[in-house]
Amino acid sequence: MSKIRVLIADDHALVREGIAAFLKLCSDIEVIAEASDGIAAIENAKRFKPDVMLMDIAMPRLGGLEATIELKKVIPDLKILVLTQYDDKEYVSRFLKAGVSGYLLKQAVGSDLTSAIRAVNRGETYLYSSIASEVVASYLGREKRLSVEDPYEKLTDREKQVLKLLADGHTHKEIANILIISVKTVIAHHSNISEKLNIHNRSALVKFAMQKGIIK
Repeated sequence: MSKIRVLIADDHALVREGIAAFLKLCSDIEVIAEASDGIAAIENAKRFKPDVMLMDIAMPRLGGLEATIELKKVIPDLKILVLTQYDDKEYVSRFLKAGVSGYLLKQAVGSDLTSAIRAVNRGETYLYSSIASEVVASYLGREKRLSVEDPYEKLTDREKQVLKLLADGHTHKEIANILIISVKTVIAHHSNISEKLNIHNRSALVKFAMQKGIIK
């Protein structure tokens, strides 16, 4: 039986090493690569073609959500399991909408992690037990209303990526280099973001991003 090939994306080296060491104990799971930020997660997923990716949320350059949005475009069959400390319902709703296969909290025990990896690899959806019922009720009952009312949902996928990088303090040129697009295109996205959110200065944009949990 072939092993489940796993890629770990987390900006903390000790977390990655700890997860990798634990998963080595499982005969049916193999860690094939790691990534310390969202850009590296995308690049390594394209290169190593994992079955399952463990995705943190708060990472440098592109965060987990922004990387997930991009990955589901280029590798739609990739199973993404969010592994994070954040249990906010808005986070979970956004990731489910982006197409992840599961959402697990870092407070989980090791058996939860292996069960989650195996479940999403089988094509199932896995939600950590302490948030599952509340999240499902919220997602089913309010997702449509959230997409209408939340200004963040007015943004395109690319605009969400640019917003995150702007809020992190990157210049237009730096964003262009990270996303491999022109500076002119970045400026156009910045303008569209400002108009859609009705936010016209960097400090207010940062405040919005913090309120929405896009940056910490």
